[in-house]
Amino acid sequence: MSKEQLVVRKIKDGTVLDHVEQGKALKVLEILNIDGKDGNVVTVAMNVSSEKLGKKDIIKIENRFLKPEETNRIALIAPRATVNIIRNYQVVEKRKVEIPDTFVNVLKCPNPTCISNSNEPIAHIIDTVRKNPPLLKCRYCCRLFLPNELI
Repeated sequence: MSKEQLVVRKIKDGTVLDHVEQGKALKVLEILNIDGKDGNVVTVAMNVSSEKLGKKDIIKIENRFLKPEETNRIALIAPRATVNIIRNYQVVEKRKVEIPDTFVNVLKCPNPTCISNSNEPIAHIIDTVRKNPPLLKCRYCCRLFLPNELI
């Protein structure tokens, strides 16, 4: 085992987000609403060497098993990310993220005059019009936009 592989220690149980694009780990945590206040250990490694990406970020969340509907939220930020579910130090499930059909209360419409950006008690709902390349639409004002307008 090389020194680079030891940069981030193994976890016994939890979720590992691997192959996150370099510099995107903190935004991934934000979209997942993970702030460390729940008591679980969260390890973030940024700019780790990667054969596939050159450099990558890795996120490890101990004692929390993220579901596909949670991890798929990050597909717009880290489309090549892999999700590894770890139990007793072993990978028991491995999956890639996929752009969901709808984002509810995850992203905000970039239109400042949209009703969803007012003080009205309504959910932010963004629909996926096209997955590759991604094209999104606000359910309320029907504005079309690209992911980089949200992120």
